[in-house]
Amino acid sequence: MSPSSWTRPSKPSAPEPQEQLDVISLGRRVRHLRKASGMTLDALGAAVGTAPSQLSLIENGKREPKLGMLQSLAKTLGVSIDQLLGAEPPSKRAALEIELERAQRGPLYESLGLPKVRISSRLPLDVLEALVGLQAELEHRLDQQAATPEEARRANTELRAEMRARNNYYEDLERQAQDLLKAVGHTSGPLSHHVAADIAEHLGFSLQHVNDLPHSTRSVTDLKNRRIYLTQQHRADHDPRAVLLQAVGHYVLGHQTPTDYADFLRQRVYTNYFAAALLMPEHATVAYLKEAKAEKEIAVEDIRDAFAVSYETAAHRFTNLATEHLGITCHFQKVHVSGIIHKAYENDGVNFPADHTGAIEGQPVCRYWTSRVVFEVPDKFRAYNQYTDTAVGTYWCTARTERHSSGDYSLSIGVPYQHVKWFRGRDTTERSKSRCPDESCCRRPPESLASQWAGYAWPSARANSHLLAALPPGAFPGVDETEVYEFLAAHSGS
Repeated sequence: MSPSSWTRPSKPSAPEPQEQLDVISLGRRVRHLRKASGMTLDALGAAVGTAPSQLSLIENGKREPKLGMLQSLAKTLGVSIDQLLGAEPPSKRAALEIELERAQRGPLYESLGLPKVRISSRLPLDVLEALVGLQAELEHRLDQQAATPEEARRANTELRAEMRARNNYYEDLERQAQDLLKAVGHTSGPLSHHVAADIAEHLGFSLQHVNDLPHSTRSVTDLKNRRIYLTQQHRADHDPRAVLLQAVGHYVLGHQTPTDYADFLRQRVYTNYFAAALLMPEHATVAYLKEAKAEKEIAVEDIRDAFAVSYETAAHRFTNLATEHLGITCHFQKVHVSGIIHKAYENDGVNFPADHTGAIEGQPVCRYWTSRVVFEVPDKFRAYNQYTDTAVGTYWCTARTERHSSGDYSLSIGVPYQHVKWFRGRDTTERSKSRCPDESCCRRPPESLASQWAGYAWPSARANSHLLAALPPGAFPGVDETEVYEFLAAHSGS
């Protein structure tokens, strides 16, 4: 839909994921080379100056060795560093062991609740082949069953991994937002509608408010005539400033027509981030957060009020800056009243539910988590705070509920116990315990109820037909391009 001939600012360099050492492959290679040299763990440990137990962790892919240890291992085993870190497994058996180890650490195997197979030299080769083959076939069949939304789920999972690796902080986007604010002279205070319009004007766009915007769009940008069309009917779900700034973001970031759904999703995440960085500038927001941290009074509702944004925008922006500038790891959830995750982010190790692809969106949240309990809290004016003991640690969360056109949602920010000292609401006495992903936690009804009603209840399920539908076709999923072109033709006078 966007012609390639328009002159645009150069596209910011896409964030590059940091290259990580494949500790599983490295461990199997060290083991192979050690045994080929006829060395025991004790002998190799003595040669490189470390305990055999530490070497065992390295060989089992559970610890990443430091550079000095890698150099010592390579020298002792008679290979170069490049050979030690080689991509190709040293043997067929090693390749199978690596594949099985990766599978057992993946979300699909975790979701099955099966005990892990101890991978050792005593495990017969044919058993290895069978286990790896079964895993591959199960994943293939699950992919076939879920082929309709597969692309969206995988794209979400990959993008969330990128966000986690960067602590949800994008320096390039922050810098471009700051440059634009400086260009229009905005230095402090909430960003008004007037300043948002100044930003569009600075970039050479005029704003046109219409009442016939294509129903599948929030805005339409006419690059030929340099106009941005917005609706006159403001919906409570969307801040008009954010809608305009997201439209501006596509231009500033040099986006082209998406090549696939993953590209579409990434563009959307980047423009949302860019708009938030304009509404809540990094320098001012970090200064505000640091002051709140010093006073041990961080509260999402205060951030919302200070910058005149929605609670959701304030919560998202907190995740952008908390780890980078405050050293606080965290997680965010947007959960529908039905208990289904709509959006989520984490870099604090919380055990979000996930399907076999690692996708979180669309999964049911434990009913004992703050994001579910908050729906039952009568006081909707103040934030609800709760500690939750989980299988991976204790987390403190603060949450609110909001009504949208598609139903009620909870918005929650959570942190590990060691970070709760910086937040208002840490003195809450509300506490819960979650045993998920253990099905006895909340996936299965309590025995007392099941004994009375199992076999005697037949609910009429509310079927959501959109769950069965394929992703909408086109570069911009769900958008009727003919309708958009007709709209532009009508308003441009052509």
